[in-house]
Amino acid sequence: MADTTGNTAAAQVGGPDPTPRKSSWKYIGPGIVVAATGVGAGDLVATLIAGSSFGYTLLWAAVLGCLVKISLAEAAGRWHLSTGRTLFDGWASLGRWTTSFFAVYLVVWGFVYGAAAMSSSALPLQALFPDVMDLEWWGVACGLVGLVFVWFNKYAVFEKVMTVLVGVMFVVTVYLAIRVTPNLGEAFAGLLPVLPDEKDSILNTLGLIGGVGGTITLAAYGYWVNAKGWTDTTWMKVMRLDNRVAYATTGIFVVAMLFVGAELLHSANVAIASGDKGLIQLTDILEAEYGTATAKFFLIGFFATSFTSLIGVWHGVSLMFADFVARYRRGDQAKGAEIAAGTRERSWPFRAYLLWLTFPPIILLFQGQPFRLIILYGVLGAAFLPFLAGTLLWLLNSARTPHEWRNGWLSNGMLTLAGLLFLILCVKQIWDQPWSEFF
Repeated sequence: MADTTGNTAAAQVGGPDPTPRKSSWKYIGPGIVVAATGVGAGDLVATLIAGSSFGYTLLWAAVLGCLVKISLAEAAGRWHLSTGRTLFDGWASLGRWTTSFFAVYLVVWGFVYGAAAMSSSALPLQALFPDVMDLEWWGVACGLVGLVFVWFNKYAVFEKVMTVLVGVMFVVTVYLAIRVTPNLGEAFAGLLPVLPDEKDSILNTLGLIGGVGGTITLAAYGYWVNAKGWTDTTWMKVMRLDNRVAYATTGIFVVAMLFVGAELLHSANVAIASGDKGLIQLTDILEAEYGTATAKFFLIGFFATSFTSLIGVWHGVSLMFADFVARYRRGDQAKGAEIAAGTRERSWPFRAYLLWLTFPPIILLFQGQPFRLIILYGVLGAAFLPFLAGTLLWLLNSARTPHEWRNGWLSNGMLTLAGLLFLILCVKQIWDQPWSEFF
């Protein structure tokens, strides 16, 4: 019988019940977490810019992006449940190169992402309370609050808080989409796969597909599935429903912001900056168009979007790092049941990575981000999703996965599509880096 306290990992006398659980809404949880973490301010700005530049033309690309991410997250969750092993344990079985890549990625990515997440969370707070303190100190405050919250709370509390913040995001984005009065006829036409007649339209389209909610958080999904207490194949149907809910929610966020971009910006021929500052510009536009209350309401949603990404990464990636260290130190298989037990969330590697995400990046908030490190961050970040898609294809088509749960043609097709998409974006990212200035 499942525990109803928020962690379905109820210890069962005599072992797990082999009866598959029915896919019920009452179990939904990790999907909400991955949706909230994966959709950051940068994703919303990218979608706004797509709407402002092309109207509804790329609505189909946003939807396709959600479908691609569903396949990746489902594959990660299926590995955890079908094998009882963690994703890092699967990667380790493919060779030492995966361990090296993951270690370098976590060190560089975590250092730069920590500063970016704190800054993104600070922007709406400074706009809401402009006379309280400077942006950098708001960033420090957000990082410390995230650190304390994740340090002292286990997954069950973390999930509840994320659910509340997702509710805020949902209400704000849907309200804005309705407020701008979308042209539903043009929106439905935007579901047809048509490329804009613009320079670099193919790359812009691929970028929108690849940017819809998720980087390393897609890999963290399997860990949140285990943290919820789902550790075997009896939870497979539940996990798949949960995953679909995650990216349906993501789709609503993204489509709503594309509506705002198409109606509020495209029709008025207004351009906004890329990055988080684009949302501050949108706040000014909303205030001029709809009044101060709507602008402040949007800033609250902006903060919820940014802060869920912050605490989601603080928890999920720290959990992955703790698994990485445990597997490296012991050399044996890392089990999903160990994640479900909650001991990893109290381990020193988990807390050490929390500190790494919080304190060293504070230096970047005050001194600016070092040029070479930003280039490495961009390259490693671009390489992670091709790495994830490729290794999941490898793991889920091999004897490492029980035959019943290996990839079918649809999973293989979607993971291959994802791998090719992210590989193209990775090559473009590497190509666009100013390497001549790096050396």
